[in-house]
Amino acid sequence: NDTIYPVNNIAFHPIYGTFATGGADGTVVTWDGNNKKKLSSIAKCPTSISCLAFNHDGTQLAIASSYTYEEGERDHPREEIYVRDVLESEVRPKAKK
Repeated sequence: NDTIYPVNNIAFHPIYGTFATGGADGTVVTWDGNNKKKLSSIAKCPTSISCLAFNHDGTQLAIASSYTYEEGERDHPREEIYVRDVLESEVRPKAKK
């Protein structure tokens, strides 16, 4: 039984045109839209991803994690901003077969 979570934010890589999505499940996933392929799951945060942004050359990704009240008012982890280095293999499009 798979649970489907909403995507809260999309950030496009400035060099490759691939993109990262951040969801209510706290995961950040990179995608190759042209080839319709998942590239990598690059982060799992303690609560929802509210915002994503690549830096100017796509070597870093800022991730904002913030409870978005998808489960109503309750205790939740504090809001955090993470900046992580991005591996080229996580964002480079896959070669067409």
